Amino acid sequence: MNKDKPNEEHPFDGKDLTLRIINILSEYFWQPLYKFLEKYPEKLKTFTGFLLDNEHIVLYFGKTHLAIEYFGNERLTELPKLTDMKVSYHDLTDLDVNLLDEIIGFSYKSTSMPFTLSLPPFSEDFVLPTNDGMDKLLELNWNWMAQNSIMAINGPGFHVEEGEFARMINARFFDSNDNGLRTRHIKWIDFIPLEINDVTEKTHQLQIKINELIQTTEFTANYIYPLPQKDDFKFNKLPQINRFIELIGDLSTSETDLTTFLEQPENKFIITMGILSTDIYPQRSLEWQSQSKDNLRPDFLIARPNGYADILEFKLPKLKYNSIVGKNNRESFSAEINSYIAQTRVYKEYFEDPNNREWVKTKYDLNVRYPKRFLIVGRRWDFSSEEWREIISEFKDIEIISFDELIDGVVSQFYM
Repeated sequence: MNKDKPNEEHPFDGKDLTLRIINILSEYFWQPLYKFLEKYPEKLKTFTGFLLDNEHIVLYFGKTHLAIEYFGNERLTELPKLTDMKVSYHDLTDLDVNLLDEIIGFSYKSTSMPFTLSLPPFSEDFVLPTNDGMDKLLELNWNWMAQNSIMAINGPGFHVEEGEFARMINARFFDSNDNGLRTRHIKWIDFIPLEINDVTEKTHQLQIKINELIQTTEFTANYIYPLPQKDDFKFNKLPQINRFIELIGDLSTSETDLTTFLEQPENKFIITMGILSTDIYPQRSLEWQSQSKDNLRPDFLIARPNGYADILEFKLPKLKYNSIVGKNNRESFSAEINSYIAQTRVYKEYFEDPNNREWVKTKYDLNVRYPKRFLIVGRRWDFSSEEWREIISEFKDIEIISFDELIDGVVSQFYM
């Protein structure tokens, strides 16, 4: 295999073929990019980081194209060391499928156009919801103005034209099923023309045409990956809100997924603005000083403007049952909601002990006294009844907030 005539004739051995391709790409594409940064170090701050310092690379072998997808951080802080790459592959050569749909993970069915469009040679900032995905995004109040994008509504989807090179950058795809919103973000993917010839029971010949990819090297080196402008608060923060909305719309998301997302430095504004706090302290261990009990670990301690800290706990956005049970003036919280509230009562007990409060002050430099307990759970429509408001008013030191209310509390401040 070489850059002018990359032919191989053998049984499909994905590991062997992947290694050969990685070696070719390294010699003719990645190493020239690396040498470019060595020659022009000032370009380091705008270079697309994951092309050289990637978390993972995935190769997709289709009937007409080899697709190369990159994962990792968009920016570099220093010239990376070229070390062993984490590479995986998918053999789709025997499947009669739309390669792009197969990579995205769901297909597009338009009611207006019974065909697919040819993917442009270069595309950037595509936002492509299926019809079901569009319905779910509207239901979730996804903010369409949060980022620059090229959007297709009721679109037929795309295919990669046979024999043509194509590159897709920063594309987001949305669908919906019984588990809620489905999201697929492709940061960068190159589609390289591929031909399968002389197929026999034991061997076939692959011709992978990488010349067009090599010809993009100079453009790639100078390309600036589309990130929100850091000096524009609205356009910098609303995309992160959208990512959070995508998480809560996916029923496979766990509580850990949510808290891990929110504790990231670029995302913690969702809590500080939504709960009006000055800082957050995730997963701090609370040790009992006067009793022998298991340590506590609230999702977040949140520092409030009054100098004291409160407790913030996250549960899942989707409730298993109705939040209110009973009827005829005997309404009450469901066992599910009562269980969540009971789980937070132990924090009240903990901070009633002055020895515990002093330990937290010494350990974390946080003042905690009669903390309010915030519980984030469910959606707005779970807590909209008059009965709900009457019941929650009886609780003086706990506040239950839906995920929608948390998001609205943040976004509304962008327009003040």
